Amino acid sequence: MSFDIVIHNGTIVTVNPDFDIIEDGIVCIKNGRLERVESRSAGYLLPEAEEIIDAKGGIIMPGLVNTHTHLPMSIFKGLADDLPLMPWLNEHIFPAESKHIKPETVRLGTFLACAEMMLSGTTTCCDGYFFEDEVAKAVFDSGMRAVLGQGVIDFPAPGVLEPSDNINNAVRFIDKWHDKSPMITPSIFCHSPYTCSEETLKKAKDAASSKKLIFQIHAAETKDERNRILSEKNSSPIKYLDSIGMLDNDTLLVHSIWVDADDIDRIANSGAKVSVCTESEMKLASGIAPVIKFLEAGIKVGLGTDGSASNNDLDLFQEMDSTAKLHKVNILDPTVMDAKTVFKLATIDGAGALGLDHEIGSIETGKQADIIIIDVNRPHLVPMYNPVSHIVYSARGSDVQDVIIAGNVVVRDKKILTFDVEEILERASLIGEAIKSDFS
Repeated sequence: MSFDIVIHNGTIVTVNPDFDIIEDGIVCIKNGRLERVESRSAGYLLPEAEEIIDAKGGIIMPGLVNTHTHLPMSIFKGLADDLPLMPWLNEHIFPAESKHIKPETVRLGTFLACAEMMLSGTTTCCDGYFFEDEVAKAVFDSGMRAVLGQGVIDFPAPGVLEPSDNINNAVRFIDKWHDKSPMITPSIFCHSPYTCSEETLKKAKDAASSKKLIFQIHAAETKDERNRILSEKNSSPIKYLDSIGMLDNDTLLVHSIWVDADDIDRIANSGAKVSVCTESEMKLASGIAPVIKFLEAGIKVGLGTDGSASNNDLDLFQEMDSTAKLHKVNILDPTVMDAKTVFKLATIDGAGALGLDHEIGSIETGKQADIIIIDVNRPHLVPMYNPVSHIVYSARGSDVQDVIIAGNVVVRDKKILTFDVEEILERASLIGEAIKSDFS
């Protein structure tokens, strides 16, 4: 049999159920899927393939899965740093969005975000924003895989000037992209339980459930949010969402920081998933999500970067490192959130949080060929005793050499092949100057 791509001369971190690590491994790809994953014994001849990729002794691993982003907000990175969440949103981000978020800037910001993610090894992301049709077009053209949620909020928003049309707008997006491409899974993203009424939440959830799609929502993100919902609903944010039927296997709760034992039980019993965005949550001083307790309760947790306006990057390697270290120092125990656990959050567990672990998140025969290759011939990666620890504590997004998504090479030798990055950078710089003038 002739294959489309054969990757060899590298250490494969499979993330399969046994977490096998294969030294001097070989990966064979055909029709976008993994056909063979095995070690290369002495005298082994490489099978025929249209393309042979030499990993050059590097690490061959699953593409990373970013479970929460706001892709177009890449044009706002660094706009308003060192502020609490609500002043950051109300005084800077919302005004900037109202003036500058248009179809063309959404498309540009999405390409900018895709470039950053692809070059740093992310092959799948989960987004929630406005003008999501433009986001979907750009993501599709980039070659990435994504779950994309049309934003829903109960006041005028980009592309939805009449709030009463918010659900209809989201349904139109779902109808357009449902089953249109295996690379794009539509979704609905409700901003939060304090910006969406109970009626809006129920209608949005029903619309997503009717197509068996993911319903995303920021929940229990800040102490102020928890206090507000307690005051208005006499309930915690999680308990409130559970009481109105929002929590089930297709719900993705973003942040989930201000939760108690009852909230954790409700999430676990419902089958809802959680996306934790450590660096954004640290930067906004929102708090520390109880990831260890989530995992102990059997809750599926994935890592997200959040939008690069509040992070300020989309590099999941940094996110892994920060997540591992934050939880160790938080409870003064260096053994918690070990490298293997955190690595899974960014791969197979992240895929599970998006309902995609049957297709991506590990290097196993039959799965989609979403693979990245890490160049380890760099001073900060030599010597290497444990590839998983190296990935979490030493590697950087800039160490990614090649990226394959659905069997297509989209990054080769650290260069994107699917779109013109230089043009995107030039246009993004011009938009940045216009935005800067508004706040000078």
